[in-house]
Amino acid sequence: MFPQFTLAVDPGAWQTTLAASASLQMPSGKTHDAITIALAVPVFAAAYSAAGPTAAAISTASFLFGGLMFGPDLDTVSVQYSRWLFLRPLWFPYRKAFKHRSRWSHGLIFGTLIRVVYFLGAMTLLAYLGFMVKVAATGGQMPEMSVFLDAWRQIGAASRSYLETNMPGAIFWGMWAGAASRTFTDLAGTFIKTGRVSEYL
Repeated sequence: MFPQFTLAVDPGAWQTTLAASASLQMPSGKTHDAITIALAVPVFAAAYSAAGPTAAAISTASFLFGGLMFGPDLDTVSVQYSRWLFLRPLWFPYRKAFKHRSRWSHGLIFGTLIRVVYFLGAMTLLAYLGFMVKVAATGGQMPEMSVFLDAWRQIGAASRSYLETNMPGAIFWGMWAGAASRTFTDLAGTFIKTGRVSEYL
């Protein structure tokens, strides 16, 4: 008779091992940064062929900014969040408003659009508060909020006139593509880990 052997498997340990293995599939911050930098060259080439050198330079710079500083991980304490240095408090309400990895921060459709609207709104509010402090200290008349909102339209008109390109559009699409490069890698890691990607759409 041959000796009999019994293989004991601990289900809890097996599940823990699987979870740990799956978590390794999620890209790290350094991986995200490397992918963003590597994609800058094809982004420049595509924008150059479609809209010329000025739009290509603006789009590529915006792509790098979107991937390295303006990406979806601003919804938590992250490398991107830390890179804002003394402007980090600007993103504190954003972090509190959106759950980490939700479709509202990491989603391809809404993520970057919400951050752009939030950022422009925050900068407009800061400029308005700055004028309030100036008026309180030196006197004078406080301009209406519509004046600050109109300034963004004037910037867009000036860019189309002097740079012969739609600078706001190039900036937005560049930032969207940069943020999307991070979302796509997170999407791949999540799909491997859970088989679901709906939260990124």
